Amino acid sequence: MSRRKRLSKGIRKYLRKEKARIRLEIHNMADQKKRIEELIMQIGKK
Repeated sequence: MSRRKRLSKGIRKYLRKEKARIRLEIHNMADQKKRIEELIMQIGKK
């Protein structure tokens, strides 16, 4: 059974704010989902 590595508090706060910003600025649901997935991929590479 593998455990996921937990992100630091600062990164989680950053993700929450960026996701909220994306949801406010972009009204197309498909585009929102795509942008959020890109954001998560960028964070995962670090």
